[in-house]
This record gives sequence, C-alpha cells and structure tokens, in this order.
Amino acid sequence: MKLISIAKIINARLEGNPDLEISSLGSGNETKAKSIIFISSKKLIPVNFSDYGAILTSEKLKKEFPNCNILISSNPRLSFAELSKIFSDYPCFIGLKSITPIKKITTGNNVSIGLNCFFGHNVVIEDNVVIGNNVIISHNSVICRDTIIGNNVNIGPGTVVGSEGFGNVRDENGSWVHIFHHGKVKIFDNVSIGSNCSIDKGTLKDTLIHEGVIIDNLVHIAHNVSIGENTAIAAKVGIAGSCVIGKRNMIGGMVGIVDHITTADDVIISATSTVNKDIKEPGTYTGIMPISYHASWKRIALWITKLDKIVKLLNLKKSKL
Repeated sequence: MKLISIAKIINARLEGNPDLEISSLGSGNETKAKSIIFISSKKLIPVNFSDYGAILTSEKLKKEFPNCNILISSNPRLSFAELSKIFSDYPCFIGLKSITPIKKITTGNNVSIGLNCFFGHNVVIEDNVVIGNNVIISHNSVICRDTIIGNNVNIGPGTVVGSEGFGNVRDENGSWVHIFHHGKVKIFDNVSIGSNCSIDKGTLKDTLIHEGVIIDNLVHIAHNVSIGENTAIAAKVGIAGSCVIGKRNMIGGMVGIVDHITTADDVIISATSTVNKDIKEPGTYTGIMPISYHASWKRIALWITKLDKIVKLLNLKKSKL
C-alpha cells in the first residue's frame, strides 16, 4: 500500500515520498526498506532507523529523523492501532480485506447471523441466538441459547457466553439446589472479549455488556452483571453476581468484586484489589486492605511497613521506664 494511503487511514500527516510502497510493520529490530516502525520515545530510537521505509511518531520527535519518510500523528499510539489492522492477517472490518468464509460450526434453531461474520473451527451457537454484522467468534467458543450480540464484536477462542449462572440455595438437608436461569446475555456494539472468558446469563434479568467494553483473557462475569460503556477489564478478574460497573472503569488484573457492588463512572481499580463495598465517586482505588482512595491507601501501607520498627521503639521505651 502506498504511504499516502496509509497516512489517510491512520489520520497522520506525511512528510516524505507519498508513492513509497509499504508491505509490513517493523519491530525496531529488523531492517526492512518497505516497512514502518513506530517510535514513541527517544530511548526507543534504533541505531538503524534510517533503513526503514517510514517512521510513525509524534510532532515532538520528528526532528530526530532527518531525511526520513515520517508519519506524524497527534495521537501516535492510536494511529499505530489503526496501522496494525492494515497489516494484520486476523479478520478485520475496515474495508481492506475479504472476510474469511464461515468454517465448521454447529448452530441451533432460530439463529440469526448478520453480514461479514467470521467463525473459527468448532464454534457452537445454540438456539435463539442473534448475531449482528462484522462479528468474529474464534475457535472453540460457545454462544449459549438466547444470547444477543451486536455489531463489530470480537470474541476470542474458548470463550463461553450465556452459560448458567452460579445461583444455588440449600434445602432442609443442607444440599445445594440450583436456581435455573431465565435471563440472557446482551453484548452491545464494538465489544472485544478475550480468550477463555465466561459470561453467565441472568437469573431473571439480563447480563449486559455495554458498547465499547474491552475484556482481557480469563475473565469471569457472573449473572445479572452490567458492565458500563467503554470499561476495560484486565485478565483474571472475577465479578460476582448483580454488580453494576460504571462507564469508563479500568479494572486491573486479578481484581475480585463481590456480589451486588456498584461502581461510579471513571473508576480505576488497582490490580489484585478486593472490592467489598460500593465505590460512589470517580478516582483510583486499591483494595488489598478494605478498599479506599489510592492516596489514603498508600499512606496506610507506608505505616504498615514501619510497624515493626514502631513496636521495637515502644518496647525499648518501656524497658527504660
């Protein structure tokens, strides 16, 4: 693809040869006259940068690359994300690649599938599922009955959407009796879900994954949960039943959120935190101890590291009395 065409797609300003043909992305460790490298800081500039066909960078750094073809972006990382689509072999929906045909899948009754969809091997789609346009469902994933999936959704390998939730009650003998679930999972537009995730359907009301949500691998979302728009969830997060997660939350890896928790919009939860009470205001929170504002938690954590010295000093004073 010509450099001028790439510049238009990734919304960058080109300084250099518009007709240069580019065929790949460079890693910074290769020498390819027809490749592009992305450089976001001075310390990442390779010695041989002039060997590359073009450089994607910021206005601030462009002076570091004299006599080079440069793509200058006001948001270089965002432009790199768009650039990565152009040269990806993975199915994508930006009008540059043909869509891979449907592979071997199993479908139930009353299934509706939109246009330009890609399915990996051994995908199972149960009864009454609705799938929108431009959807990727990768190998060995299961879409359980009554699930609704919007447009431009990406579901990774081995993920299960719409399975029975973990709702149980003890009988008079202390044995567990399962509560069968009658809700659905609704996934809205522009959602990305990683591999080996599990999203349970609701007990009576629906589990909701709202527009623009991105979910990493190995995440469990329990029954009746609502995930707000443009929230990001890192790997190994577990969100228990009936939680309501606000818009634009960022949930770090290995976070555990107990049931019936509500978080405000624009909340950041540090990795490995346990959330056991509602978060009512925006901010960064850490919950290794009971969750609190991150700034307060750092002060408490500092004192905890000094407790041993404090105790020794107290004992020393006592011995002198």
